[in-house]
Amino acid sequence: MPLAWDDFRLVKAIADRGGLTHAAEHLGINHSTAFRRLAAVEAALDARLFERRRAGYVPTQAGEAMMLAAARMDEDVARFTREVAGKAQTPAGELRITAAASFVTDVLVPVLGRFAAAYPQIRLDLVVSEEALNLSRRDADVAVRASDSPPLTLVGRRLAGIAWAVYGRVGDGPDRADRCWVSPSEAVGGGKLARFVRAQAAQGRIALQLNTVLGLAEAIEAGVGIGPLPCMKGDALPGLIRLGEPEPDLASTLWLLTHPDLRHAPRVRAFMDFAAEEMAALRALMEGRRARAAARPT
Repeated sequence: MPLAWDDFRLVKAIADRGGLTHAAEHLGINHSTAFRRLAAVEAALDARLFERRRAGYVPTQAGEAMMLAAARMDEDVARFTREVAGKAQTPAGELRITAAASFVTDVLVPVLGRFAAAYPQIRLDLVVSEEALNLSRRDADVAVRASDSPPLTLVGRRLAGIAWAVYGRVGDGPDRADRCWVSPSEAVGGGKLARFVRAQAAQGRIALQLNTVLGLAEAIEAGVGIGPLPCMKGDALPGLIRLGEPEPDLASTLWLLTHPDLRHAPRVRAFMDFAAEEMAALRALMEGRRARAAARPT
């Protein structure tokens, strides 16, 4: 039986996910189909591709070789797809954009609404993720990403600085001494937000920790504690006040990024130009340079 591309994909999926069940879910087939196909591939090769162990499926030497071949084929397909997409002539087709949830709800959705009206032939697919998706595999075409050092494999433009400050409720006053805190966890922003809060908060005074920026403002508004917020978010909430100037150690940069093979694709170029112009109007807010007057407790 000659091997097909799907056979290589199956073997790679099993190796990547450690077993048939998760591989079948990833490929959109049922467990019994995956089992039969693996058995057929091993019979055709007259070689075992995996050792079946209690901890999962472990590739044999033959399995490793087939998995590496599948990875090379996968990269070739992705490269071909990017090159074809980059040669399109008009701004049309699907455009997949990825961004973190907090940025999507506060900034990106209005931009996407205006972009969709301006480019009705482009179908938008928004992937909300705190993780950095792989643009080389076309998990996304464009990433809107906060980063101190974007990957060298991507190209794009700096949109704005992102200023952060400590916020609390207006009614609780401006004093930060001996207050409870809310904090992002180590998983957010490389851990620098969590380290900042630990350095500021008294022992045992971190009342709540979240594994995302989403929900921080709501926790501060609810009186759980004071905490860091992007200035654009905190300054927009009338019930909150800054408890100090923006913190330089928390500052980051917002980037608009794509893969080099896609930067000249009309739909990608159209979005990057459009988004850059839209973000320019928000730069002062994002960089904390347009704060409303601080309210005073009554």
